[in-house]
Amino acid sequence: MQFKKEVLPLRERLILYAERLLENKGDAEDIIQDVFLKLWHMRDKLDEYVSVYALSVTMTKRLCLNRLKINQREQEDLNEFILIDENLSPDIQLEQKDNVAQVMRIIDQLPDLQQATLRMKHVDGLEIDEIAALTGSSPESIRMNLSRARKKVKEIFFKNDKQ
Repeated sequence: MQFKKEVLPLRERLILYAERLLENKGDAEDIIQDVFLKLWHMRDKLDEYVSVYALSVTMTKRLCLNRLKINQREQEDLNEFILIDENLSPDIQLEQKDNVAQVMRIIDQLPDLQQATLRMKHVDGLEIDEIAALTGSSPESIRMNLSRARKKVKEIFFKNDKQ
């Protein structure tokens, strides 16, 4: 079987499928990379399957569903840390939850180190010295990284809020 001829042309269709399931282009790209990697490792056995397309769609669907479960668990874990004032009206509570969800989506778009430091500081409650020790960075670089990350989150949040 020729991997390039049979598998690579499926990429665009699989990405569209994954985007529909995940509603996130970046996550869809990641899933398809994982699918292609798995298919590459199976390349010598792909001739045993009736349809490589059906196999790749099934793999994509399962990986997407796993990603959705993980995202849901992360959101539930995050909700435990978010204190929404129950004395506020349901409308305001919903708006606060939406704002938090939007901030989390923005954080997901940040570079990995900024994401990790923000989560360690604000979700896990770690101190700067602890984060520095875990990441092998200096406390000064962690402070700078947190500052840049917060600035970027605010910038994107308020830009999206105006639209």
